[in-house]
Amino acid sequence: YRQLITSMKQAESKIEPILTVFNDQVMFLKHNLNARAIASLKGELSTIKSDVSALVVSMEQSINEANAFISTMEK
Repeated sequence: YRQLITSMKQAESKIEPILTVFNDQVMFLKHNLNARAIASLKGELSTIKSDVSALVVSMEQSINEANAFISTMEK
């Protein structure tokens, strides 16, 4: 029994260093993936800005057309 307990405690003592390295690797991967996600969002930001700009132009045209139509009704 003592030999079994000694063997198990030796194995247990080796677990913590391995888990520490594993946790460090997991943390690295999380940060790396987050960095990639943020980098991909930066590319999307320019697309979104372009789409919003096009939408604003379209809305201004519609407003101008509506104002022109309303002005013809006032005469």
